Amino acid sequence: MEFFPVIALLAFIFQLMAWDSVLGADAVMVNCSANDLEALLDFKNGLNDPENRLSSWRARACCLWRGIACDDNTGAVIKIDLRNPYPVNSTTRYGFWNLSGEIRPSLLKLRSLTHLDLSFNTFQDIPIPYFFGSLRNLQYMNLSKAGFTGIIPPSLGNLSSLQYLDVSSELSTLSVDNFQWVGGLVSLKHLEMNQVDLSLVHSDFFHVLNMLPNITELHFETCSLSGSLSSLSVVNFTSLAVLDLSFNGLDSIPDWLVNISSLEYVDFDSCQLRGRIPLGLAELPRLRYLDLALNHNLSASCSELFKGSWKSIEVLSLSSNKLHGKLPANVGNMTSLTHFDLSVNNVQGGLPSTIGRLYNLEYLDLSSNNLTGTLPELLGGTESCVSGNALANLFCLELGNNQLDGKIPEWLGKLKSLQTLGLAANMLEGPIPSSLGTLQNLTNIGLAGNKLSGTLPETFGLLSELSVLDVAFNQLTGILTETHFLKLNKLKILRLSANSFILNVSSIWIPPFQIRNLDTGSCQMGPLFPTWLQSQKAIKFLDISNASISGSIPIWFWDISANLSLLNVSFNNLEGQLPTPLEVAPFADVDLSSNIFTGPIPLPLVPIELLDLSNNHFSGPIPVNISQIMPDLIFLSVSNNELAGEIPTSLGEMPSLQVIDLSVNKLTGSIPASIGNCSYLKALDLGNNKLSGMIPQSWGQLSQLQSLHLNDNLLSDELPAFLKNLSSLETLDLGNNRLSGSIPSWFANSFSNLRILKLRENEFSGDLPDAISNLSSLQVLDLAGNNLTGRIPANLGNLKAMQVEQKILKYLLYGAYRGLYYEEKLVINLKNQFQKYTKTLSLLTAIDLSDNNFYGNFPVEISKLSGLMVLNLSRNQITGEIPGSISDLKQLSSLDLSSNKLSGEIPSRMASLSFLSYLNLSNNYLSGTVPYNGQMSTFTASSFEGNLGLCGAPLRLECQNGGSGNGSKTENDSNEGLIDEWFYLSLGLGFLVGILVPYLIFAFRRPWADVYSDFVDKLVYKLPGISRRRNKT
Repeated sequence: MEFFPVIALLAFIFQLMAWDSVLGADAVMVNCSANDLEALLDFKNGLNDPENRLSSWRARACCLWRGIACDDNTGAVIKIDLRNPYPVNSTTRYGFWNLSGEIRPSLLKLRSLTHLDLSFNTFQDIPIPYFFGSLRNLQYMNLSKAGFTGIIPPSLGNLSSLQYLDVSSELSTLSVDNFQWVGGLVSLKHLEMNQVDLSLVHSDFFHVLNMLPNITELHFETCSLSGSLSSLSVVNFTSLAVLDLSFNGLDSIPDWLVNISSLEYVDFDSCQLRGRIPLGLAELPRLRYLDLALNHNLSASCSELFKGSWKSIEVLSLSSNKLHGKLPANVGNMTSLTHFDLSVNNVQGGLPSTIGRLYNLEYLDLSSNNLTGTLPELLGGTESCVSGNALANLFCLELGNNQLDGKIPEWLGKLKSLQTLGLAANMLEGPIPSSLGTLQNLTNIGLAGNKLSGTLPETFGLLSELSVLDVAFNQLTGILTETHFLKLNKLKILRLSANSFILNVSSIWIPPFQIRNLDTGSCQMGPLFPTWLQSQKAIKFLDISNASISGSIPIWFWDISANLSLLNVSFNNLEGQLPTPLEVAPFADVDLSSNIFTGPIPLPLVPIELLDLSNNHFSGPIPVNISQIMPDLIFLSVSNNELAGEIPTSLGEMPSLQVIDLSVNKLTGSIPASIGNCSYLKALDLGNNKLSGMIPQSWGQLSQLQSLHLNDNLLSDELPAFLKNLSSLETLDLGNNRLSGSIPSWFANSFSNLRILKLRENEFSGDLPDAISNLSSLQVLDLAGNNLTGRIPANLGNLKAMQVEQKILKYLLYGAYRGLYYEEKLVINLKNQFQKYTKTLSLLTAIDLSDNNFYGNFPVEISKLSGLMVLNLSRNQITGEIPGSISDLKQLSSLDLSSNKLSGEIPSRMASLSFLSYLNLSNNYLSGTVPYNGQMSTFTASSFEGNLGLCGAPLRLECQNGGSGNGSKTENDSNEGLIDEWFYLSLGLGFLVGILVPYLIFAFRRPWADVYSDFVDKLVYKLPGISRRRNKT
């Protein structure tokens, strides 16, 4: 036992030695060399550190400092990681946690440094240090989005050990002027230069990259690359897995790409690529991600492209290109596919049922194609499998803007993962399935622009995740109550417009949602102003137009209106004076048109961009300070009010104006020359006022003007020559003024796009220039009520737009901006009555030269205008016979040749003008028997009276030879030969059909103008895509 104290002492000593050994080892781990310590402290002293991120950089144990790592054996500093820890949060990105300042060359003392990360800081206005190229042991360098500027130093090419390099920039603050240095990075595996300006890099770009045999990832997004990619005879980077060249300006996909079997990720999004998609891409065995979207000119046949195996593909995005043809059945073999986007192409036919095999599919977007068929045909293969795994993961189904028809199938209600359902802009009909209301993950329902009927399922009110509900422009009806919105506490966008809903909620109802965008136009919400809007504090866009709301706008509404970027209460029965100033958000769109508002024009407190106050009872002058309050106004319409006074010259101080419509008021004085400063004007309508004086010379600057209406004023003087500068004009209406002089011949060479020329009821004189026939786009020529003389030019028959039937309905809309536009309109004399054309104006073809002093024979060349609908030459001095070739005007619906000096017989061939609904040949010198058969038998005696030589039905005067008027042969018809009984029989049958089935004629051919205009204008008013509130009068 005497040795026990000795043994215990020895054990204690050994324990102390062990502890000392451990402590010594730890000391080696945590202590760095004095050289490295000095280098780091000097580096720190050059930095600005507002958040004190480097507070630990004080003690001697630098290996324990934040962002520093050392070699476990030598203690040498091998890693500096000062990446901003909050790179995504923009509130901290440029305010906190950012290092800046200078980067000192003391880093060169860190001879063992292999890892350097300074990314996501703000070293603004300094270049990447040149000495970085001397850090020869670096294997990893990340300087991305750190605020560096200037040229990336070529010295980086000396880093032969570097395996990872990221110098991605922001806003292209970095650039490369010579790419050759990249070839020196022989060990490089990962290279990122996103948003680095490579516009000076030549076509040898990929030849340099081909010198990097170990490269696996290349990222060059938004680098201003352009032209063709290099052609490579031998590809050395055979390990390349990731290639991102998105958002550049390249020509085509290089052929050598399909030879790199290691490729997994390829992104050529938005590269302006042309040509064909290489079919070999489908055979790349590892390719899982391919994005060729938004190139617009890449083409491929779907049947060929999807014939390949696509063995590993998971994400395939080919949207906005020129894919065509039908999808083959073997699309269903791409069973790894999770994201499939072929939107905005020309894919045709229906989808194969095999799409139900894509059990991993999460995202399917085939919108904006030409798909046809019913939804069961499109996804019929899934109908029996939905209860299993087919499409069980699908969260987005976008099939909008196609030509799908039939009903929405109930089985869609079994896709329990579905979040987005887009079926808008198709031809779907029938009811909305209530089963959709069981999809509790739905956030977005888009069914707008179909032919859906029935009502909105009450089950939709249970979709607690729903944020967007859009069923606008359908044929839905029914009463919507609080139940339809019961649990929609996340609803942000609600579009019910252009249906026949009745919103019937309690006056004390407070919705569970805070709506941002509300569009209930054409839904009945009245008669009282909806009080529940008072609770909607987040609303930005409000359209309650045509909602049967009466009375005044409540005072509380102006408390929420201050946040509105869109305010549309048009086509209601709202009344009273509006507050001045109007409370809306800056740059808002304000449409208060077609109500019963009174008082002075209300102006907003802040600048706005669109203001429509038309069709009300506003009075007083246009405010002189309008340009000071709304200097950026783009659209201004105050038409059809009771405004008086002069047009303020300050309108010319609003240079962004594209539409000015001040028509149908009581404005006086001269037209301001300052309007000529509005160089972006597309439509200018000052018609139906009491303006006087001349057209200002400064208007010659309005080269973009397409529609000019100065009609029904007191303007005088001759047509100024500077009008020839208005080369974009499509409509020129100067009718009903006091303009004089001759019609200038320069019209023909100045207005190649002119559709409508209306100069009626002025004091023009002289001959009608022959050059008028050069107006190749002219569809309406109205020169009635002037003092024009001479012969009607024979070459009027050369007016090309009247030589063909106008079959395409085109809405003449000018200055369209965010849903508001100026809609072209024209009043013409039709059947001795003035009628207004709007929606169907593009189909109208008319010549009205009535009430002038033209003489000479009827211009037979007019018969070449086979598309002409209206011809009025009445109240002139025209002589000679009516040519038999007038029957060639097959589209003629109104013909007025009254009060001339025409003679001879009425051509019997006129009976074949099946669309002729108005005829006036009265007060001439016609003779012979009225050819009272075919279409001619539909007219009364008033069409022929005042011709003393005419006889037979419908006139009371019988012909002396007992003729009944059934088509006697005339001199004008002598070249037609004998007309036998079959001719009369065919005319009789044509007449019978014309009487019994006029609506068939309306359906398949252009109807008579007087019925057609009124009928179609009302019909088009209800069509999807045509705003019900934009018909400017």
